[in-house]
Amino acid sequence: MTGEHSSKQYDMDLETIRSKVLLMGGLVESQFQDAIASFRSGNVAQAEQIIKADENVNNLEVSLDDACSHLIVKRQPAANDLRTVMATIKVITDLERIGDESSKIARAAKNISERGVTAINHYETIRVMAASAGNMLHDALDAFARLDGKQAIKLIAQDQLVDHEFRSVMRMLITFMMEDPRTISSALDTLWVAKAIERVGDHAKNIAEYVIYIIEGKDIRHTDYAVSHLDDTTAN
Repeated sequence: MTGEHSSKQYDMDLETIRSKVLLMGGLVESQFQDAIASFRSGNVAQAEQIIKADENVNNLEVSLDDACSHLIVKRQPAANDLRTVMATIKVITDLERIGDESSKIARAAKNISERGVTAINHYETIRVMAASAGNMLHDALDAFARLDGKQAIKLIAQDQLVDHEFRSVMRMLITFMMEDPRTISSALDTLWVAKAIERVGDHAKNIAEYVIYIIEGKDIRHTDYAVSHLDDTTAN
């Protein structure tokens, strides 16, 4: 009975942590969408709010890391359960880094707006890849919430699309700067934004890989696991 009670308490503690991780994920997703919106509109006040909000995300990371550490010490989970806790810690880290990237986007939006003069449509340049990365983040959080391996595999494969879009944006911005030196400042800020968006896609991919690790116990980082299993998910 003691073992059963301990197991139930572990499940309750872990579910509490998972709920808070998903809350953190919702905050980070909103932070990213708001950062893109501020980059589009040039709203300095909104950009400053996004930068300030990153402190809340950082505080959540610290408290959740602490909760996971206490869970390991108090409940001493078995191998499978420990795997879930360790993967959750990694998800928390990736969410915090997405918050950092959103702050970078907001800072770039503020810089461009405060300079007041731009010779390129900076938002239109990154619009498509921002939508792709945003969808990846949303789907990663959904896959983590439902422990949906099929969705995680599909999401991992999408990262190549965001990487391709980033390379296209980089070539376009380099062309702008070479043809018209007046675009250099805005183009550089836009390039930092594009890189931040590309990194958001990378972190979303990481979260999806941790979902696979929780479900199957396989560390698929730096492998072609998702590509080799993609046909299976599309067939079903």
